[in-house]
Amino acid sequence: MTDPVYRTILLFDIEQFGKRDDVEQAYLRRMLYDVVDATLLAAGVEETSRLRADRGDSVMELIDTRISVPALAKTLLSDTPALLHSKNRLIADSTRLRLRIVLSAGYVAVDELGGWVGRDLNHAVRLLDSGPLREALKHRGDDCVLCASDSVYQGVVSNGHVGVRPEDFHRITVETKEGPTVAWLHGAPADPTPDAPAADAPTDSPTGGAPSTQHNETRVKGDHFGPSGGTNGDLTYDFGSSRRDERR
Repeated sequence: MTDPVYRTILLFDIEQFGKRDDVEQAYLRRMLYDVVDATLLAAGVEETSRLRADRGDSVMELIDTRISVPALAKTLLSDTPALLHSKNRLIADSTRLRLRIVLSAGYVAVDELGGWVGRDLNHAVRLLDSGPLREALKHRGDDCVLCASDSVYQGVVSNGHVGVRPEDFHRITVETKEGPTVAWLHGAPADPTPDAPAADAPTDSPTGGAPSTQHNETRVKGDHFGPSGGTNGDLTYDFGSSRRDERR
């Protein structure tokens, strides 16, 4: 296994991919690649500065740390929605491409099978599959929704770089097998459920500061990724062919 290296981790996942037929899935995958490539090009990410893994209904990118994360975040918030709108306006609603996106960072190593392993990568995948992210995209009219890991929020988003407004994000907590994972979801929080505290009821802040308007917790089962520090052996990524290899 190679030594772990620090990389920006960017994940894209197609909503309701499994409900489409083969022709629609192939078409959506072509659209996904077009959007991802155009997004990275707009952010100044050259092909030599990125490494891709194909998961069928999603794409994972490891991006060199020399690439500006603020510029990447700004592009995801501006160019990516515009790219999706441009493509979706010309097609039927049944083939509309809608994406969940996670921007994270951390140490990733490559094992002897060509798979990507690492606790930070596991957490990024947990966020991509999390309930809050799925529900946000489901109930919004937007074509995509962005979730930033806590490290990216604290180190980049919270500084208020041009085009990246920290006040447009709200904190969520995703329960995983490794424990609670804090992240930040772009866009307004969802309307409270009937069981949620009333608006004028005191609510403990998850950060110990001022009361929070919403605190989401969703337990996410990590079917593909095992305990922190690596995968469970069911899923690997081939760097040469970008092909998922499942051994069940």
